[in-house]
Amino acid sequence: MLKLGMFTINPCAAGCGRPAISGSHICFLHQADQEQEIERIVAYISKNNTIKDMNVPGMRFNGVDFSERRFYGCNFKEASFTKCMFSGSLMRMCFFDFAEFIDCDFSKSDLQFLSFAGTRISGCLFEGSELVHANFLGAAVSQTSFSNSNLYNSRFINADLEDSKFIDCNLRRVYFVNASQKEINFKSSNTAEAVFKLEET
Repeated sequence: MLKLGMFTINPCAAGCGRPAISGSHICFLHQADQEQEIERIVAYISKNNTIKDMNVPGMRFNGVDFSERRFYGCNFKEASFTKCMFSGSLMRMCFFDFAEFIDCDFSKSDLQFLSFAGTRISGCLFEGSELVHANFLGAAVSQTSFSNSNLYNSRFINADLEDSKFIDCNLRRVYFVNASQKEINFKSSNTAEAVFKLEET
């Protein structure tokens, strides 16, 4: 058992080395009935306004309503989310590394100290949100809007950004170093306070 300060990681009893999901002794891939496990986790989230230390890497969510929920120290690494609602949610120290988001809505959310490293984000909304101290290292972001959001001290280093909007955003201390940009709209945002290239010393 390995404790990482938040969620506890228990190795899958099947011996694959992946972490077991919350409430089970095996990982999601080794579940005999994956749909039943998804329903169990979704039911838990729907019944609780506050979710702490949830560990569900690799799980698939389709059309789930996560809105107005409070998540603390949860692990959603390598999970996939399609047409899910996160609007009005609050998240602290949650991990979405190498996950996938398609047509999801995070609008008007309070999202701080999150990791989206290596994540694929397509057709999503983060509008009107507090997206502070977030890590999008190496993420692939397309057709997504961050407009009217506070992105203070977030990182898009080595990210692939395409056909997305950062209109009227706070970009102070936001790092876009080595990020690929194609059809990105920064209108009315303080790009002078963002970092697009590291100064040579």
